[in-house]
Amino acid sequence: GPLKDIDFSLPEGEGLRFIYQFTSEPPAVSFRATGEKDGIIDIVPKTGILYLNGSLDWETKTVHRLQVESLDENGNTVKGPYTVTIHVVDINDNPPEFDQISYSGVVRQNSRSGKPFMQVHATDRDDPTTPHAQLTYSILHHFPNPYSEMLFQIDSTTGEISPSRAGSFYLDPQKQDTFTLVVTVKDMAGVSTNAFISSADVIITVKESLWKAPPTIHIQENSTKVHPVNISQVHSNEPDVTYELFEKETLSKLPFSIDQNGVIYVTKPLDREERDTYTFFAITKDKEGELVDKPLLVHVVVEDINDNPPVCQQALTVIEVQENEGGGSNIGTLLATDMDEEGTLNSRLQFKIASQVPNVPASNLFFIQQDTGILQLTSRSLNKRVASNYSVKVLVTDSVFQTICDVQIHVIDINDQIPIFEKSDYHNVTVAESLPVGTVILEIQATDGDEPDTGSSHIIYQVKEGDPYNTFIIETDPETNRGFVRINKALDFEETPVYNLVINATNPEPLVSDVQYNSSSLTLFKVFVTNVDEAPVFNQAIYQEELSEDAPVNTLVVTVEAYDPEGDTVRYSLEGDMRKWLRIDSATGQVYTASTLDREQQQDYTVEVVATELNNAAQKSKTTLTLHLHDVNDNPPRLAMDYPPFFCYPLSGGERTLIQATDDDQQRFFSTLSFSLVDDMNTRNNWEISKVNATHAYLSPKHVNFEEKAYDVPLIINDNGKPPLERKVNLKVNICKCSSENSCF
Repeated sequence: GPLKDIDFSLPEGEGLRFIYQFTSEPPAVSFRATGEKDGIIDIVPKTGILYLNGSLDWETKTVHRLQVESLDENGNTVKGPYTVTIHVVDINDNPPEFDQISYSGVVRQNSRSGKPFMQVHATDRDDPTTPHAQLTYSILHHFPNPYSEMLFQIDSTTGEISPSRAGSFYLDPQKQDTFTLVVTVKDMAGVSTNAFISSADVIITVKESLWKAPPTIHIQENSTKVHPVNISQVHSNEPDVTYELFEKETLSKLPFSIDQNGVIYVTKPLDREERDTYTFFAITKDKEGELVDKPLLVHVVVEDINDNPPVCQQALTVIEVQENEGGGSNIGTLLATDMDEEGTLNSRLQFKIASQVPNVPASNLFFIQQDTGILQLTSRSLNKRVASNYSVKVLVTDSVFQTICDVQIHVIDINDQIPIFEKSDYHNVTVAESLPVGTVILEIQATDGDEPDTGSSHIIYQVKEGDPYNTFIIETDPETNRGFVRINKALDFEETPVYNLVINATNPEPLVSDVQYNSSSLTLFKVFVTNVDEAPVFNQAIYQEELSEDAPVNTLVVTVEAYDPEGDTVRYSLEGDMRKWLRIDSATGQVYTASTLDREQQQDYTVEVVATELNNAAQKSKTTLTLHLHDVNDNPPRLAMDYPPFFCYPLSGGERTLIQATDDDQQRFFSTLSFSLVDDMNTRNNWEISKVNATHAYLSPKHVNFEEKAYDVPLIINDNGKPPLERKVNLKVNICKCSSENSCF
């Protein structure tokens, strides 16, 4: 074209090539180029051809500016000079480089997951405005790797390394104090198979965590020290953090605080009787208010001092004693408590009689056991005519305090009268088996001629015979001595249709030696239970069975059983059999497979089994049957790729693409998938495949002489299961011109 100002964009590294030819007009006979030729760019004077005699290099110079003019035969300028600008276009010809050969870092045990403790950095000399210099980081290897998950992770953009969730939990210098990571950096934004990859070693030392929960803190209650008092300290693994305390369930203001050095204080005296333990958490936050370390559990125990006197459990303890009670008999117990810590000397109580009124017929009629509070009679018998009541004061002491408790002892008449029923036979009552527990079915009455409102005249009713399983219970009204017979357990006509009960009446106080209970203290009562039609009852609350998914149709799965309490015939059916996998014999309850099972569709299959009375369809019960299917190797592997692989045209050699396969069976059947090419000459001459891991392989062209088009690459994928299954697939591979984002146009 004619001589004029012009711009060119030329890729670097292409060597000798023609750029442009300028045309001349008389009297011009030649051309001259000056400026930033740098020994690479020149012009043929006679023809005006602008050309490269070497390779441009974007990393050396990105723009070359020249002046071109036309000359006459005397070397004088005819036209020009015009500006010719050559922009050098970058290609991906520089691998990324780490700024260090190897890195070292330190991480503390129990560091928070995702919090970086070090960073790696790499640079790329290619154009930073293109994917050629857009870098992504990853961890290639992890030595050692004792767990199924990696203990470290790397930010693919920043290169920051932090503990993973597993690392936050498992890192322990006592088990492993040094790890080596192989970290890679990849250009082309990490998405191209033609990208350059570099690697560096990262040596990580694990150190013991400074962030540890303090041992249990013991604080004596009612301290007289000036508060707040330093009780412990915690240390974060990170500098410049803010310490805080919090309690999961805050019932009142927590009497503890923490300063910015991690020192924990108790802010006021504590009272063990108000609260004997405190559990709260110490936390650390960064400047943004985010948690830095895991919360630490702090446990405080408030230690007891003897600051509580004994307390009488009752303002007045009343005890009844028959006047014929023998010497040495236990007549009652004085109960007292102490709010100090149980099981310590601070709460140990001792008892001593301080006084007795009246002192007749002697001043020491009673004795109290020092450590139990049990009151006993001395060898003398009591006489109601001498004194019917005694007031006894008992001194109760702990190691510091003492309390007086009042005891009133009533001397009562001897128990020489037995309870007598008003009826010797209450005949019978008829009740339905569905009657609720707690229902009163009978009221009974007996009388006693002993002194009223004493243990000698109070009546206790019990079923003596005819109720081995305590189906009935009898309660006494203390004001009237009337008894109420109640249902204590559910009635069952089929189990016990009739109860022949014998009920006795007794006193809590023992009878005198020459008096015995007799038939007057007994009564009879008969209970007839009537039948109520009940629904069938299954022998099991639920049924759970296991079966292989390849079980043939009509395989017996389980036999369910139900019975009708009234003896009616039971029929069975299924509900919720959405996949129609099962059927049930309506008469026997045998459940069979009805069609082919498939674990990949549903591993746990649940249906309801219904039991219905033959003669009353309204009476039915349900139970659950869950069938757990075991896997068999019945699915061949398949490709698992979102889009077909491609290579950028023209090929330069060394390209490879990652292919992925999966299997719908459980992992034990395809723990190792194998990949191979179909055994034909064309495929094997053009392609090769190499395994990466259990589910991935690399596919690579064997040469660079491919045309720009789509190719079918026939593959065989084998799951190596029992039995092994394989699938032949045609993998569509595109060879195409690529955009700057390294994707097909």
